[in-house]
Amino acid sequence: MSGEGASYRAAGVDYEVLDAGKRLAMASALATSALMPARGAKALDVSRGEPAFVFELGSQTLAFVVEGLGTKSMIARAVLEQQGMNRFSDVAYDTVAAIVNDLCCVGALPIVVNAYFATGSSAWYSHEERSNALVEGWQRACVDAGCTWGGGESPSLPGLLAEDDIELAGAAVGAVPDGCKPILGDSLAPGDEIVLVSSSGLHANGASLARLIVERLPQGYATELADGSTFGEALLEPSIGYVPLVAALLEQRLAVTYLSHVTGHGLLKLMRPTKELTYRISALPAVPPVLSFLAQQAELDEAAAYSTFNMGAGFAVYCAAGSGKAVVETAERLGFEAIVGGVVEEGPRRVLLEPVGVAYGSKQLELTPKH
Repeated sequence: MSGEGASYRAAGVDYEVLDAGKRLAMASALATSALMPARGAKALDVSRGEPAFVFELGSQTLAFVVEGLGTKSMIARAVLEQQGMNRFSDVAYDTVAAIVNDLCCVGALPIVVNAYFATGSSAWYSHEERSNALVEGWQRACVDAGCTWGGGESPSLPGLLAEDDIELAGAAVGAVPDGCKPILGDSLAPGDEIVLVSSSGLHANGASLARLIVERLPQGYATELADGSTFGEALLEPSIGYVPLVAALLEQRLAVTYLSHVTGHGLLKLMRPTKELTYRISALPAVPPVLSFLAQQAELDEAAAYSTFNMGAGFAVYCAAGSGKAVVETAERLGFEAIVGGVVEEGPRRVLLEPVGVAYGSKQLELTPKH
């Protein structure tokens, strides 16, 4: 299993095809913006392609997002079956974190989150400890993010989903605090500093490739890593929720010019803004052992690894020149690990990861529809 054989595409996830489909859908969605004024609202179409959709309703600026966990719940099921460890509280937490982390990227703080629990059989809920853990983790994540769990949907989909598995997803609505503007990259400029906030590991991206890799390991999810944890345990380490950090930055009125949640596409996401700017990274966070192990087992070179996994950088805060230190201090005060990782420069749209000698060009990340 090497090269293309261990790629995300081989695991059934082809981002080139997925992104083309997303752009097609967003272009059609754009045509519906004209309907909002009839309901007293206005679409901010510049947010199309950002992690959350932003719109105005009266004097309030709101944001809306839908996000899912992917196939990480399948890892939780396998670890429960093979190692006897119930980690469904953690994957529920992961799902909420994925949702609210996207939402706060546009400068909105979550108000309400709704859940989507789809199973292949209603019998999934007959395992009481697993069900209780799922609900506990979802509630705990909402509390940590400061938002209400409003409700949701829990369809049983026999024939569409496997009987033993559950698909976790959800949606959230948030509001941009009074006195603040949505953060959509319009003030992003050369000289801005890029603060990289550490991840806890896999987060909610890369589970399909991890499941492909585990098939070649004699001990499967029980494989021991360099830090003494098992592969399964490490993959299910709960995601970090970055809402408290964004809330603190907004409250302090720090000069934040952009926010990026590093998930699918890895550090390619550092050039999510569509402006012709270069993002030069001179320092990177430490890579969690589970991600080093995954990259090694998949035989990914640095360019492939850093465009597949978060590689230790779960969130990026772009801020005005000289503000990076204050952002790092705020993050550390709240218990996050963060570094001033780089700077925004004039130049073509690209990401330069100097510590690992990797450069990504503009065409490797196209998420925004033509307006």
